[in-house]
Amino acid sequence: MLEEETTSDRRDGDLAGLTVAEGSRRIATGDISPSALLDAILARIDAVDGVIHSYLRMDREAAAKAAEAATGRAQAGRRLGPLDGIPFAVKDNIYTSGLPTTGGSRVPQRHDPATHATLVARLQAAGAVLIGKANTWEYGTGTGSVEFDLDAPPARNPWNPGHFTGGSSTGSAAAVAAGTAAFAIGTDTGGSVRLPAAACGLVGLKPTFGRISRHGVMPNCWSFDTPGPLTLTVEDAAMIYDVIAGHDPLDPESLTAAVEPTLPALKEGIAGRVVGFVKNLDPGGAPPEPSIVDALSRSAAALQAHGAIVREIELPIAPSEYRAISMPINRSESFSIHEQDYLEHRHLMGRSLREKLEMGMYLRAADYIAALRQRRILAARTDAVFSDVDIVLLPMTYRTAPDIHDREAVISFTTGSAGSPFSLTGHPALALPAGFDQNGLPISVQLAAGYRQEALLLRAAFALEQALTPEPVRAEPSHILAGAPAAMEQAR
Repeated sequence: MLEEETTSDRRDGDLAGLTVAEGSRRIATGDISPSALLDAILARIDAVDGVIHSYLRMDREAAAKAAEAATGRAQAGRRLGPLDGIPFAVKDNIYTSGLPTTGGSRVPQRHDPATHATLVARLQAAGAVLIGKANTWEYGTGTGSVEFDLDAPPARNPWNPGHFTGGSSTGSAAAVAAGTAAFAIGTDTGGSVRLPAAACGLVGLKPTFGRISRHGVMPNCWSFDTPGPLTLTVEDAAMIYDVIAGHDPLDPESLTAAVEPTLPALKEGIAGRVVGFVKNLDPGGAPPEPSIVDALSRSAAALQAHGAIVREIELPIAPSEYRAISMPINRSESFSIHEQDYLEHRHLMGRSLREKLEMGMYLRAADYIAALRQRRILAARTDAVFSDVDIVLLPMTYRTAPDIHDREAVISFTTGSAGSPFSLTGHPALALPAGFDQNGLPISVQLAAGYRQEALLLRAAFALEQALTPEPVRAEPSHILAGAPAAMEQAR
């Protein structure tokens, strides 16, 4: 309890720095109002978003009305739940009826502007306050590069604006790391929630495939796409997951199995659980940086200290080999989805999206079908790992966020991550902050669990969080602005 009080005291004067859980508790006690919380976050946006570009568009008037309504409910003792009055952002490939959805693109969009994503509707029904649409790679996809050829500037890493945020949920991660949103929703196809979470020092949760509805989410790869929350803490991620997870008849891939709530058992610990520490990372490739190797070792020791049994294991194949199987599926499905846009409007597309779709256009049906067969076999072999262990520990990235202008380093950071295994298989996985390297850039580790085991995954992450980042922090405005001149000079 003392630790929680110390953390809260440190953020008393900085409402934009509160976690979701802290903000919710203080609204419930009448210490702050949802309107005051929104005002603080809007002030943070005004202070830093000219540097980090976390938003593509906002509706401040609608957000203010929603916060005012939440304030009234709080004062009357009629809160809708723990997210009532908490401001959030959604990636701009998630449809919102009140705000245009463009996928960060110049290409004219074909969707019905009245479409409203199920997950957004669930958050708003719980009283959460939508601020706006977060920056993203075009259509939430690409080749892994940042080309600086879209209308909006790319989002910047709040810990160093000259560095990459990770992709493709770029603005969602920047917003949470900088306090321009209390939490955000991204989408994960090959790691696009977990990768920016790792780059920006956040928790990024990719649930089991089908656990969160994709209705109202711009498709990228039908058989991989999975929405998920980006948050400052594991508790925050559990709060959001419990609201947005569950069956949706509007999504044909939505799981019908009942959702196990994650919050009630979050602090029960993992004593007696078996953790598999993955050792076969990438044969012949560059090993993880020393700071990440150290974080993994500290994580294994911390889990053991919590009573877990830690064993060294190997996945059926190395992470890069999962990615090699993922790519024909991802590219083929993306081109199938966006073929008409490519044929009619490729001149409006940025280089990264255009090149990815062209790769998909030239893939043979035989390659796609072969990859699907390999995927089915590999998913079963990977799932068998969870017959022997409860949780898997491995890197999320092999290095910290690179200079955003170093094209090859950005591509290597993205394609060299270990996010592909659980995108390919559909298992739940989570990126967890593990401190900072000597340059002040965030370090991350990754945990994964068996199908529909989000409650156990979050319990393990919560236990590990107490050792790695007991006092989570957002980047301070002074820190962001101090890094802005160098980043802007480099951009010129």
